[in-house]
Amino acid sequence: MSGGAPRFLDQALFAELAAQAQLSPRGRQHHNFHAMEEPCHRLAVGLQPHTYIAPHRHLAADKAETLLVLRGRLGLLMFDEAGKVSGQRLLVAGGECVGVDLPPGVFHALVVLEADSLLFECKAGPYRALGAGEQADWAPREGDPAAPTYLAWMRGHFV
Repeated sequence: MSGGAPRFLDQALFAELAAQAQLSPRGRQHHNFHAMEEPCHRLAVGLQPHTYIAPHRHLAADKAETLLVLRGRLGLLMFDEAGKVSGQRLLVAGGECVGVDLPPGVFHALVVLEADSLLFECKAGPYRALGAGEQADWAPREGDPAAPTYLAWMRGHFV
């Protein structure tokens, strides 16, 4: 057992992450509770509506991913292999559905529907960049000129 002090997911942390995400060109900010070599990665993420989280999946058998909305509203889209929407769910802090546990292999993306949204994410470490077959070939990558149009299309599923 490590001897660190407890770290809290409190309103001060939420405000800091929301402010940092507002200043970030990517519209998001991570706060890791883990060291990169730890077997369980736990992080809080501040998110703004202009962030683009491209559809992706995690193929490794140990890469299930749990997402819980701590503040705000997010739209979750799931896709089949061809890029057709296979499921969607509104995730709302304090709402009827606050999160999801995604098994490995499911293409998914998030749309931020409320400014200053925050989520808690947990998945197995260590960190591995997305590999072959994990980025959706049918969707633009972050930074692609087509990404804002695709983000608007994804957002349209929740209005």
